[in-house]
Amino acid sequence: MATALALTLGACGTGGPGSADVTLKVVVADDGADGDQATTAYWKSLVAAFERRHPDIAVDLDPVERSRLTEVVADRVAAGDAPDIAQTGAFASYARSERLYSADHLLSIATQADFVPALARAGEISHVQYGLPFHASTPRLFYNTKLFKKAGLDGPPTSWAELAADAAALREAGVRTPYALQLGPEAAEDEALSWLLGNGGGYVGLGGSWILDSPQNVTALRAVRDRLVAPGLTGPKGATMDRSEAYREFVDGKVGMLLAHPALMARADRAHVPYRTAPFPRRQDGTATPTGRTDWLVAFQQRGHPREAGAFLDFLYSRPNVTRYAEQQGTLPVTVPAAEAMRGDGRRRALWPFVDQLPDAQFPQLDTVGGPKVTAALQQRLARAVSEGGDPKALLSAIQHTADSEMSQVS
Repeated sequence: MATALALTLGACGTGGPGSADVTLKVVVADDGADGDQATTAYWKSLVAAFERRHPDIAVDLDPVERSRLTEVVADRVAAGDAPDIAQTGAFASYARSERLYSADHLLSIATQADFVPALARAGEISHVQYGLPFHASTPRLFYNTKLFKKAGLDGPPTSWAELAADAAALREAGVRTPYALQLGPEAAEDEALSWLLGNGGGYVGLGGSWILDSPQNVTALRAVRDRLVAPGLTGPKGATMDRSEAYREFVDGKVGMLLAHPALMARADRAHVPYRTAPFPRRQDGTATPTGRTDWLVAFQQRGHPREAGAFLDFLYSRPNVTRYAEQQGTLPVTVPAAEAMRGDGRRRALWPFVDQLPDAQFPQLDTVGGPKVTAALQQRLARAVSEGGDPKALLSAIQHTADSEMSQVS
């Protein structure tokens, strides 16, 4: 990401704080598409349009480099300078400390009802929605059809046994990385969840408690270790590849299969990589429950602007604005009307399978008590657990102990 993306842009609208009755402070992620400043351009355009419609409200827009976003928001809240609205990857601690407005305190009934139900539920704490989904995505299995044909393969795998067999055939055909296993620190928890769900596991159970060391999870990671990593079917990097590296090598034609989000499609298309996508398989045939990820928008109570914040959010979540953001950023619409519009647009046909699986997606649910420590442990230690000599049960039990200790401190 370009260094320039870290620059703060103040009062990016047309009116400016001096010409309005209320100024909203809004902190957002500045992460662009493929390294450009598309997100900042989107936000500036949105703010300008909003201020034209609401001349009594100015928006002080502050784009922050994504890698610093969580820290910046936390520091401002701790310093007593919480923004009115912030984009964040985690919100539960703010909700539990009663710092946030709930969705029904901000949004019109129509806007609140428009959210994709799975996303709205993922934004709830004790059945009250505080997190407003903004940047949603769900991955599918991408496979290089040219490399598959070279290996004598007709279509995508529908079980883990087939995935391993296909990876072995790709290796025999000279493919450098048959399956790009992305358990490096960048997104290990995302890749791992697909494997856990494919064996009936997950991070959090129905009651909201951690189930990290469940038998299903242990079996899933052992299968990854024994069927893919140990036989060398994950390429030279083994289990340590980061998402950005995996995407880059797929675009370079060096990867046979990988789990990827729709953002990879534009890059692969520009590079003329022949590919198709398929659902990620379950261990014993069929389609695994898809995973999902999202960023959240939250509204802090400190500055006391619920009406103005709600007006801005209602405008943000209008169908044209949600659709435009999703199309520009290679993400998926977070509202049903925008999803239906994309689903009915023949020009977006390649995205339809991603749109169709989003309502069934399970989100990591890592934003709970002990979540930051659990996430850090998964990111730093998962690759080691499935590498040579790794012990998935010992790793998951150790992280489970950490999560249980955090939970006991607040009970």
